[in-house]
Amino acid sequence: MAAKLKKGDKVIVLAGKDKGKTGTISSVSPKTGKAVVDGINIAIRATRQSQTTQGGRIPKAMPIDLSNLAFVDKNGKATRVGFKMDGDKKVRFAKTTGDVIDA
Repeated sequence: MAAKLKKGDKVIVLAGKDKGKTGTISSVSPKTGKAVVDGINIAIRATRQSQTTQGGRIPKAMPIDLSNLAFVDKNGKATRVGFKMDGDKKVRFAKTTGDVIDA
């Protein structure tokens, strides 16, 4: 099945502790159905010091379920993503405005 949300998409959080916040997807895991969004779902992780990195309590963005994310259209509102054929290419489009997302 084609991915409705991809790396680099601007999304808004629909549910959870960060509801209403927006961010950009940095990675998507289709197998688990989760995505990591910059600045969203931050947890503090304790790490040991090594030769390359400083140890301590480091904030890290944790994965969030794809069902709790929605694509942000050009108006800044949450929208669903659909697929349509543009010539011989399958493209994603925003359902609210009808604009093609990836040209």
